[in-house]
Amino acid sequence: MSNTAIVSLIIFAPLLGFLINGFNFKSKNYKTAGAIASVAAGLAFLGTLVAWVQLFNLAEGKESFTVTLFDWINLGGLYIGFEFLIDHISIIMLSIITGVGTLIHIFSIGYMSHDDRPAKYFAFLNLFLFNMLLLVLGKNLLVMFVGWEGVGLCSYLLIGFWFKDSEKAAAGMKAFITNRIGDAGFLLGMFLLFVTFGTLDFVNLAQVIPQTPETAWSGALTLSCLFLFIGATGKSAQIPLYVWLPDAMAGPTPVSALIHAATMVTAGVYMIIRLSPLFLMAPNAMMVIATIGALTAFFAASI
Repeated sequence: MSNTAIVSLIIFAPLLGFLINGFNFKSKNYKTAGAIASVAAGLAFLGTLVAWVQLFNLAEGKESFTVTLFDWINLGGLYIGFEFLIDHISIIMLSIITGVGTLIHIFSIGYMSHDDRPAKYFAFLNLFLFNMLLLVLGKNLLVMFVGWEGVGLCSYLLIGFWFKDSEKAAAGMKAFITNRIGDAGFLLGMFLLFVTFGTLDFVNLAQVIPQTPETAWSGALTLSCLFLFIGATGKSAQIPLYVWLPDAMAGPTPVSALIHAATMVTAGVYMIIRLSPLFLMAPNAMMVIATIGALTAFFAASI
């Protein structure tokens, strides 16, 4: 099985499930809708298992493989390919997203059996899985950002799934707006990195950044990392952008298990790990992250 086929199976199986259930969103047949969504998630998990095998069979010295589906942007000095990277970092996240995601899809079949719109629910669940996979597999910040925005949209749709209840609709809106604040910071960090280093590719960024720690608070690398961390505080519900998470339980319980426990709140952590070569060269930004993380952990435990 080729690398392109593996990545395509992982990413596009949930998208296909979303389209099938999406076109039949008025269907009340929860068993069929749940089966379609669960099979789509299961195929993505199967693709992840094959990717594990492929990764371990790589020649000595190679620890990753890249798949380019198509050239996305090629304008002036900016080249962005719709590229995906599978390595030891992304494969662990893939296993959690597809493995836990499949189990939650299966559990949801019984949970949503009495709901009026099960097909719509499972369509949203598959769409979330697709966007989270884009976020994790993207080889550059722009592909990651597409998935980053996509999971924010799906969080809004699923938290406010029972939108006829005004409190639940308000909870979805609160999550959406709070995350948009964080995403503005992510965009600023991304723009600053491109202006400074001329690339958004993770591998290229690691090669072109200075190899001595940047001590100035006003340095481009430090500011970029701080802006990106603002995005992480939104997704991972850190101070001050944690306010959406307590209300997020307004959605169906399996949504909380998939989005707000297993996957989405780890997105900010994953982004910082993926860009660790940059953050390690910005010790001031690392100190801010450690401080905010410790304060958030204490505050969360105390409430």
